[in-house]
Amino acid sequence: MTMTTGRRLIALVGGVALAATAGIAPATATPADDHAETQAVLDAYHANTGPGAAVHAGDSTESWTLSSGTATVFEDRPITATDHFRIASQTKTFTAAVVLQLFDEGRVDLDAPIEQYLPGVVTVNFDGTVITVRQLLNHTSGLPRDVAGAAANPDGTYELAALVASAMDDAPQSAPGEALNYSNIGYLVLGMLIEDLTGQSVGDAITERIIEPLGLTDTSFPAPGDRELPAPYVNGYQGFKVGGAFVWLDWTTRIELSAWSSAGAMASTFEDLATFYRALLDGDVISEAALDEMRGAPNSVYGLGLFAQELTCGGVAWGHNGRLATGHASRTMVTEDGRFASVLTNTVGLIQPSDPSEADVVDAALCEGQ
Repeated sequence: MTMTTGRRLIALVGGVALAATAGIAPATATPADDHAETQAVLDAYHANTGPGAAVHAGDSTESWTLSSGTATVFEDRPITATDHFRIASQTKTFTAAVVLQLFDEGRVDLDAPIEQYLPGVVTVNFDGTVITVRQLLNHTSGLPRDVAGAAANPDGTYELAALVASAMDDAPQSAPGEALNYSNIGYLVLGMLIEDLTGQSVGDAITERIIEPLGLTDTSFPAPGDRELPAPYVNGYQGFKVGGAFVWLDWTTRIELSAWSSAGAMASTFEDLATFYRALLDGDVISEAALDEMRGAPNSVYGLGLFAQELTCGGVAWGHNGRLATGHASRTMVTEDGRFASVLTNTVGLIQPSDPSEADVVDAALCEGQ
């Protein structure tokens, strides 16, 4: 492996420390010479993130992938467009899209209280007769951010109902409709809503309604207890520094994904995510009226499972990001004219908020040639 970054790596695998003086060089881009500015931003992003980082971008006529570093420590393996990874909260866009399909079918009123559909589920410190489906979708419900203290099944998996119930005696983040406070609990409730209305597990509903119709053969919603990623995949790491060394702990399969379910459990690839978000914006997943609802009110920070990113070259892109303790952090954004960019790094422990950020990498890719 070429020594160019000067980063000393220590990987801890199965409790055994494996140390080596190894650099992580930017991998050969495809095609590198045509995207030098984006590669430079990606390399700078990679310097403050995981063992590897990559961006996949393009438009209706072409796509390209740039990689910096490696998908697996101690290997010179660039991240590719067909590598699988946990998309974390990008799952929320899939969940929201199914809810909006149910809206299109006349089975969900976005402004109805969740109590109308799930009696007695949102209770104790919360009022399900006041909190609406829309507020769950746009993170203004006031429900807690994360699960704490849910009881697992004997096999270590989790039920949606148990996850939600465990949060009902937590303090509200705000009054319903008062403020945007990100809530994974809210999207677990939406998973329960999908299951109640479709009679399917939320994973089966997403698969039948979105994954299969769009031909997303490399996208999956894991069954409870299934922690594996299909090959090829990007290893995920928790990281920290010891002196001048980076220490990486492989967390790819350490998380029980049923604990995240409709809020963040899915796996996909760059190619499939580009296909999904472009299809969504093209009106191939939900109606134009539902898509208008999904984008949210003008100038809103967060719509219904989507948010907007203003671009330095003008206009906005729509999409979502995601971070999971499996060690995968990503963002996918798509413009109205069909340009797309998706970025990934394989850690969540050392990511700096800027200098540059994942949003800067996306911006550089989307603004090339504009």
